[in-house]
Amino acid sequence: MTVKRCLLPLITVFAMLVGKTGAAAESAAQTPDIKLYAKAAVLMDAGSGRVLFERNGNEQLAMASTTKIMTLIVTLENADLEDTVEVSSYAASMPDVQLNMRQGEQYRLKDLTYSLMLESHNDSAVAIAEHVGGSVEQFAAMMNKKAEEIGCKDTYFITPNGLDAEEGGRFHCTTAHDLALIMSYCITKSPQKEQFLEITRTPSYSFSNIAGTRSFSCTNHNAFLNMMAGALSGKTGFTNKAGYCYVGALQRDGRTFVVALLACGWPNHKTYKWSDTRALMEYGIANYSLRRLDEVPMPKQTLEPVPVYGAKSGMIGGKEYACVRLSDAENEGKISNIDISQEILLRNDEKITVTLHKVRGLSAPVSEGDKAGHISYRVGNEELKRIDILIAENKEKTDFKWCIRQVAEKYLKLNNKKY
Repeated sequence: MTVKRCLLPLITVFAMLVGKTGAAAESAAQTPDIKLYAKAAVLMDAGSGRVLFERNGNEQLAMASTTKIMTLIVTLENADLEDTVEVSSYAASMPDVQLNMRQGEQYRLKDLTYSLMLESHNDSAVAIAEHVGGSVEQFAAMMNKKAEEIGCKDTYFITPNGLDAEEGGRFHCTTAHDLALIMSYCITKSPQKEQFLEITRTPSYSFSNIAGTRSFSCTNHNAFLNMMAGALSGKTGFTNKAGYCYVGALQRDGRTFVVALLACGWPNHKTYKWSDTRALMEYGIANYSLRRLDEVPMPKQTLEPVPVYGAKSGMIGGKEYACVRLSDAENEGKISNIDISQEILLRNDEKITVTLHKVRGLSAPVSEGDKAGHISYRVGNEELKRIDILIAENKEKTDFKWCIRQVAEKYLKLNNKKY
């Protein structure tokens, strides 16, 4: 590999700072004084997944019915909402809150998604899971696979409704960070994001079973939808183990914020989640604006050719250079979902730092695609993006035959000049 060929260690050869580096690092280290009741809380930029505020953001906790945002998005992405769902005895046995469906009854899948999200019915969640996944266990596997695809590191689903459960030494859990990441995916990246938003912010919904013998009305219990201008979506949750939980999203002036709260009060403190959500959203709105990483130009030396020592050139001992290119930002040198041209939320006092790390030279042979360094985009101590600098051409190493040929050619040229 290229590292073995380096004559000199990888060094920092250029640093471009916007403002003072010390001030930027100090600013990034600041933690706002926000009074919260939640044991774990995260405020996230939904577009980039960047965490803007957190308290115990990576602590695994029970999540109650906030689970159902994953149940819904897995259903929307894997099933036809016009399907007919037949209720099993297991689904009908679920505890409150429930639609009170009966074994053998049939319902349209679309109708059950509203029951799932507006009233948070546990029996509807199981009926949906059994229809879409074949069983609750298989549907939970689909949920866990989706969580992994989204980027969740500390989430484990056992049930589709969020009821407390344990399995093989693990429990049904998530973190505030992962929960915010799931909601961000549901409203910004999922191919079914519009359908997700339509269902989760519908004020009320009425439907009947397929036979038309029973009628139901559902009312949306997400009070946040009427609390703040720009409220997009959300889901409440409560179990004895989880306490009150909430995940919600808001969009204003092109900025999309997600708040996730876990263990936010126990009876009689069901309103704590609303005050915590408002406090975090107001902090985000007041302090963050959209910026782009490429507002700071790349260092001039970034694409300058790299010296290659011991490479075949026009003459023995001649200096040879290899051209370089930037890696494909979508596939290589990527440490986050952030693209340098993407608008992301930065606090008004945060400064972008661009640093070039590049080798002084390489020893031959070198091959196209070998690494010659990278560019790092940082805000304070947080690295938001890294782009690799790659060799763009092959350079062969000198050998004995090549040297003999060079000497012979030089000798012939000298003799030709004499005659």
